[in-house]
Amino acid sequence: MTDAADPNHPSPADAIEIQPASGPVRATVRPPGSKSLTNRALVCAALAQGESVLTGALVSDDTRVMIDSLQRLGIAVEVADLGTTLRVAGAAGQVPATEAELFIGNSGTTVRFLTALATLGHGAFRLTGVPRMHERPIGDLAEALNALGASVLCESPGGCPPVQVHANGLPGGEARVGGSISSQFLSALLMACPCADTPTRLTVDGELVSRPYVTMTLRTMRDFGVEVAAPEDLSRFDVPAAGAYRGRGYEIEPDASAASYFWAIPAILGGAVTVEGLSRSALQGDVAFVDCLEQMGCRVEAGADAITVHGPPDSQPLRGARLDMNAISDTVQTLAAVALFAEGPTEVRGVAHNRHKETDRIADLATELRRLGAEVDELSDGLKITPRPLRPALVQTYDDHRMAMSLALVGLRQPGVRIANPGCTAKTYPGYFADLARVVG
Repeated sequence: MTDAADPNHPSPADAIEIQPASGPVRATVRPPGSKSLTNRALVCAALAQGESVLTGALVSDDTRVMIDSLQRLGIAVEVADLGTTLRVAGAAGQVPATEAELFIGNSGTTVRFLTALATLGHGAFRLTGVPRMHERPIGDLAEALNALGASVLCESPGGCPPVQVHANGLPGGEARVGGSISSQFLSALLMACPCADTPTRLTVDGELVSRPYVTMTLRTMRDFGVEVAAPEDLSRFDVPAAGAYRGRGYEIEPDASAASYFWAIPAILGGAVTVEGLSRSALQGDVAFVDCLEQMGCRVEAGADAITVHGPPDSQPLRGARLDMNAISDTVQTLAAVALFAEGPTEVRGVAHNRHKETDRIADLATELRRLGAEVDELSDGLKITPRPLRPALVQTYDDHRMAMSLALVGLRQPGVRIANPGCTAKTYPGYFADLARVVG
């Protein structure tokens, strides 16, 4: 698998062609477990006193590298039920290993969460990944950890991995953390700091992107027994020292980001798709993607354990919208696929941080939408997508799972859409194309 395809020289190698589907579609689906919750629960369980059993866990490249890295750090993780059940022997806030080399692929959650966790140990640790990972900034996290008394060094220019951690426990204290690049920096600090030597105060500098993910982190920590004090605007966090995570049984929700692909189908083809296991009160903020579809003319029906999206009625075609997607930035590519079939332009703002993900999810997304025939204006913090007649295309995916899964939706209506390197979906959803085919019949 290559790290990134050249969008100017598409290759047909290993590409798959999406077969157009006839609408309207009526289906029910339950996506696999949330990557975000699986990796957060793994960190809290690893630091807990006692054993935890996580059920409904995601089986993917990102969760595999997290499990492998925790095991290399000396934390016992037993995998059962084809990977969906994880039994974690908590290390009570310690890191048993005294040295480890951790390969984390292109998993942003893993490199950020485990950089912070490794500072709790006593020894030398190095975290490295694929070439694209070595271009994804982590300097703000390193600076915050160093302000708390750790010793963290980024080897690549611009504060990027590989990362060296020379650990002797985390003293704690006060630190400021930038909020504009990734909320995962803050989540990493929050989860590690209950195991610091003294109480910690974290203050956010600038705008905090993807706020629902921080709320998810706080709720997961609370579920494992640690309460963090924070004002409603999430500008400051007071974390207790010697906060004792407690081992427990923990059920993981289906992945709301993955659910967005299925909710998008009735917007494109008509009909209705129900996603089971999620509600408006889900831990994951990405359930708010359905609100974007509602603004574009879809109807949303939310229950206690399922959310159904109905496509627009025949008399009211899908319409473009102006959307701030800062809080749900992982669903921008899905929304972009839907926007190609709307009447009028769609403008997405507030997602400048998407340039620092698995690929540049503004510039590279604009390139592929144009390849499909759309008119796209690239903005500093988003895109403006104006529908134009679509055409067959080989879509490049840049080794980005969300690029592959989202733009495959275009092929449900436009013949001749091929997806390069479809195997990159293994990062978070190995069975995606099989589930997509089943849902659309």
